Amino acid sequence: MGKKIQLVVMMFLQYAVWGAWYPVLSDYMLNTLGFNGIQVGVIYSLLPLATIISPFIGGQIADRYFATQKVIGFLQLLGGVFLIGLSLVSDYKLMILMMFLYTLMYAPTMALTNSITFHHLTDSEREFGWIRVGGTIGWIVIGLLLAGWRVLAGKGVVPGMAGDALMLAGIASIILGFYAFTLPNTPPNKEAKNPLAFVEAFKMLKNPNFAVFIVICFVVSTELMFYYQLTGPFLTSPKIGVSSTGLSGVMTIAQAAEIFVLALLLPYFLPKYGMRKTLTLGILAWPIRYIIFSIGSPAWLVIASLTLHGFCFVFFFAAAQIYVDTVAPKDIRASAQSMISFVTYGLGLYTGSIFAGWIQNLFSEFDANGAIISTNWTHVFLIPTALTVICAIVFVTTFREKLGSAEK
Repeated sequence: MGKKIQLVVMMFLQYAVWGAWYPVLSDYMLNTLGFNGIQVGVIYSLLPLATIISPFIGGQIADRYFATQKVIGFLQLLGGVFLIGLSLVSDYKLMILMMFLYTLMYAPTMALTNSITFHHLTDSEREFGWIRVGGTIGWIVIGLLLAGWRVLAGKGVVPGMAGDALMLAGIASIILGFYAFTLPNTPPNKEAKNPLAFVEAFKMLKNPNFAVFIVICFVVSTELMFYYQLTGPFLTSPKIGVSSTGLSGVMTIAQAAEIFVLALLLPYFLPKYGMRKTLTLGILAWPIRYIIFSIGSPAWLVIASLTLHGFCFVFFFAAAQIYVDTVAPKDIRASAQSMISFVTYGLGLYTGSIFAGWIQNLFSEFDANGAIISTNWTHVFLIPTALTVICAIVFVTTFREKLGSAEK
């Protein structure tokens, strides 16, 4: 098996693990376990919180001590055990504890799978999209598997499980754990001048242009949680009418679009038009999606607008990861990827998860037990619409693509 095919399979499994539970967990917690918006927000904040804490440790270990593929394998095996345990949990406090421990295992692998990929590519601007598309396919396939399982369970063909999404994610994580040990060897750099790779990564912020880029990444990533956290319950609300059984299948529309943008548009657009225009287009797609969500009708348009996720995610987040790899010194690439994960998937999503949960509660009605009865989704999605418009304006007027010495 060629290196690139191995990396595609790695991405497939990496995002299958995440995609199995992340899009549908909020619907499960709200409608099956009876959690409220704040509680759901807290649970969703744990992965970003873990991404604040643990990726630099993972990056440091991979840059200086152990081969990257071995670090990924160990973390995914252990994480799979926690996910299977989580599938059996319904108590809120216990779920917080176990989910936090799990996310400490998964969070570093998001950056490490990127760094091991970039390490084995010769032209990241043209090749990364083709590798990363494996992750999107994995997200789609696992969503369809979950939807198919639930259809069969509803017909009594197979026994249903309340925590089926978490169980499926655990199985995928264990498979990836064993597979990771077969990946191309990516040894640490033990001859680097500074043994603390993450310190060198933070020094990149001395360059004003890179600092602007990082700040914009943070702000935009806070608004991603309105998609990840609230799209599920929004689509299953009476306003749109998607069934819980078919939710994971419907949401794969976004990933189908992501495949198209990753595999075809990004490898063409980025080398031709440059990083600044690519990132700008990515940011502009966000308010378009959220204004459609805010209008909320017709339902077919709302569902069709899920395709904008391809531009929202690929032209911003995937392009940002490529940008960081191109400007980071070779001996700290894992730590540099950990830094962008720290800012986006860590600080950004953590802040966004709490914020999105608070906004949902602000515009919701509750029963006597504190469970949400209804939500004014128009008011909810006007918030990220306004904020992403501001982000686009600030980015266009401040970011310059030209590299400075501090970035090199």
